[in-house]
Amino acid sequence: MTDAAISIAGLHKHYGDLHAVDGLDLEIHRGEVFGLLGPNGAGKSTTVEILEGFRRRTAGDVTVLGVDPQDAGNAWRERVGVMLQSTSDHGALTAREALAYTASLYPAPRDVDETLAAVGLTEKANAKPQTLSGGQRRRLDVGLAIIGRPEVLFLDEPTTGFDPEARRKFWDLIASLRGDGTTILLTTHYLDEAEHLADRIGIIAAGRLVALDTAAGLRARAVDARVTWTEDGQSRTHETSTPSAFLRELLGRTQGEVADLEVVHPSLEDVYLRLIGEAALAATEAEEPA
Repeated sequence: MTDAAISIAGLHKHYGDLHAVDGLDLEIHRGEVFGLLGPNGAGKSTTVEILEGFRRRTAGDVTVLGVDPQDAGNAWRERVGVMLQSTSDHGALTAREALAYTASLYPAPRDVDETLAAVGLTEKANAKPQTLSGGQRRRLDVGLAIIGRPEVLFLDEPTTGFDPEARRKFWDLIASLRGDGTTILLTTHYLDEAEHLADRIGIIAAGRLVALDTAAGLRARAVDARVTWTEDGQSRTHETSTPSAFLRELLGRTQGEVADLEVVHPSLEDVYLRLIGEAALAATEAEEPA
């Protein structure tokens, strides 16, 4: 059995002259939480929809749990959980009824009450979707995605509309799913969420993968730290790849305490923005006539 739960090779999706996905190669390991990041229009959702079997590709090879999603049947769908980017409308069913109905479609589902508790909806079990807040409806969508005990779980911007407490509880839920061996593909615009949850992170821009690493590995790509301090009544800033050496020099020069001294190391957001900016510049240059 291959270690890859998801395999993508040379994936393309074209809409006329628009290349939404443009030669994507990626493998996601079994039991891994993988974060797929990128700006709007980068090709994230298109890629996820192809993996879910909801959208046909133009070219390339794709397998999820060893099956091509484009030709997959019900047996495969019983092994996959999907949370779409837009909030679902479950009509006249209460939260409990929607979960119970979805559970009936799977051979070994989670307990409905257990799922309600896991997504923080126990007190709203008998409420209909139209009476729930946007964040509560997203929690219900999470519950519907996980109740079938999927081997692979797709979460497309799952915490949109969550308050900080609900986001933290969601993070705990993902940790428990990881402990059960579930493979999770997560798209999010919250970089702290990706950094906290994901074993590895892929950054996609203009339909191509521009970086693939752990959060720590991505942060390490940014060389310079930023040192700020006040000297002679003026705020000063210096960027350096050797902040410790610079601090020794600064302390020796000032002969005492340094006012307002702060050393800021590059964050994942800094690296992300730089990579996206470089990709956008490269795409613009490629389009310009020679």
